[in-house]
Amino acid sequence: MHEMALMQSVIEIALEETRKAGATRLSRVALDIGALSAVEPEAMRFCFEAVAAGTPAEGAELVIRDVEGAGWCRDCARTVALAERYGPCPECGGFQVRMTQGADMKIRELEVV
Repeated sequence: MHEMALMQSVIEIALEETRKAGATRLSRVALDIGALSAVEPEAMRFCFEAVAAGTPAEGAELVIRDVEGAGWCRDCARTVALAERYGPCPECGGFQVRMTQGADMKIRELEVV
């Protein structure tokens, strides 16, 4: 489960930012997780409590926003919704689609107290 390692990195980054802000506790973490990122939001939720336990992030709220996949089709020159990596364009069926959204995961917002 690579989500555990990802969540450990998220918590490390969040706690470092908490320290930089001179705060003592992390109260909220907001993540954007792309539909094409190969990251399971439910697994991230499960890992959050385990990784945050015993740290200034324990008890913090985790908010996850799902980001839909999108791409630019070179064959039909359209921005299209993507449900899978390397799938065909839903408009023309071509395979010249470059992903433009939904392939990443990022920390959108941190709230500290």
